[in-house]
Formats: sequence, structure tokens, C-alpha cells
Amino acid sequence: MSEYYNAKRTRNLYDPKSSSPFKLSRTKVELFVNCPRCFYIDRRLGTGRPPGYPFALNSAVDTLLKKEFDSYREKQKPHPLITKNGIDAIPFKHEKMEEWRDSLHKGIQFHDKKTNLIITGGVDDIWITPSDELIIVDYKATSKKEAVSLDADWQLSYKRQMDLYGWLFLQNGFKIYPKGYFVYCNGKADKQKFDQKLEFDISVLPYEINYSWVEPAIRNAHKCLESDKIPDVTNDCDYCQYINAINETDNEK
Repeated sequence: MSEYYNAKRTRNLYDPKSSSPFKLSRTKVELFVNCPRCFYIDRRLGTGRPPGYPFALNSAVDTLLKKEFDSYREKQKPHPLITKNGIDAIPFKHEKMEEWRDSLHKGIQFHDKKTNLIITGGVDDIWITPSDELIIVDYKATSKKEAVSLDADWQLSYKRQMDLYGWLFLQNGFKIYPKGYFVYCNGKADKQKFDQKLEFDISVLPYEINYSWVEPAIRNAHKCLESDKIPDVTNDCDYCQYINAINETDNEK
């Protein structure tokens, strides 16, 4: 067990003395935006935040949506949800589609020469307009009584996710449509019985992509990695506050 833990601690850690490009995933950029201290401890020191539980039902929805949109991709016809929402586009057919979706091993990548960081991300889907502009698409699944929206503060991470995907494709030479879309599936819980199936209301929510924060965040993340000083604790990070509370309790003993 200790051998596994030690290997995990030293895997893909940033070394300021190394001249090799360093991969930084979209989730790690998000981690930096949320808490530079947690980001530094993760990528420089090898101790990440405790992992959350996998959302297996959400993953199943993602997989089924991909299969469904892929069937229209092969036919090069718009999916009914695209038509219903008045979007002039079809699923984008490209030889690298599966590679771009593979966030664990490849994804869409860009080597930022200024920082020597390779930024990566795994997109859910891409549509294309008649003017060859790519539309970034992200699938989301939930179950709640009210209609889905993008208004909650915690959904800022969803928006930054789409911003970064758009930026990555832009850096790879593609034209990007100003709006991305969230295909948001809301599981219905008002049925009289389960009957071995879960039904969804599906909304397609537009979002104006914002690139302005991406490059500054990457530059600042690089500065953070280059430093030999651990960033200070912030009041906004629940993880840091939890560790602080434990340390204070231990010191009082």
C-alpha cells in the first residue's frame, strides 16, 4: 500500500529544473482558480485533495448522449435537439473526435511555449455551423424539481470548463462560434413508478464563451508552480479551512 501511495505522490509532479513540457489538465487549471494552495500541494508536492465519488449515472447519460449524437454525426444531419432549438449546425465529423473526448490519455491539447505547459481537456461534443465555426458542447445531468439553468455560483466551473475548451480549439487553428451549448438532462422524479427506466427533460442552454481569464490563469498557475513558497490559505477553500481546523485542534492538545 505504501509503495502505491509513494508512486502516486511522485507521478506527474512539476519540477522547476526540468526543461520538458509539463501537462496541465483542464481540471488542474480549475483547481488553481479555486485554490492556488491546493493546486501547489497537488502538482508540486504530490498530495491531492481526497477524490470524490464517481457519478455513475451521469457517466451513463454522457455515454448514451455521445452514442446518440454520433449516429447523426455519421449521417451528417442535425440531431432533433439541434433543430428544436433553432441552431444551424450538425455534429462535427473529424478523425480526432474520439481523441478529443479522451481526457485521461489525450484530449484536445495545446503547448503554450511561454510557460512550457501543455494544456489539455476532454470535450463532450463539437457541432459545426455552415460557416465552419465549431460549437463547443457539454453534457450535464441532474435531477431537480425546478427547471435547469446556469445561474448558480457553483456552475461557474461549468462555464470556465467551456471557456477553456473553446480556447484550446482556438489555439489549434479552428474557428469557434461565440456561443457554446450545454445539453442539460433533468431526471424526472414525479412519475408514479420507476418501471425500470428514468425519463429526462432535456434543455439546450446557450452560453457566451469568455476567453479573457484563460491565459492569465495559465500564466499565474505557471508562476505558482515555479515558486518554492506554498501559497497562503484562503478563506474560500473548504479543504484548507478543514486542515487548518484540525491543526488548531491538535495544537490545543
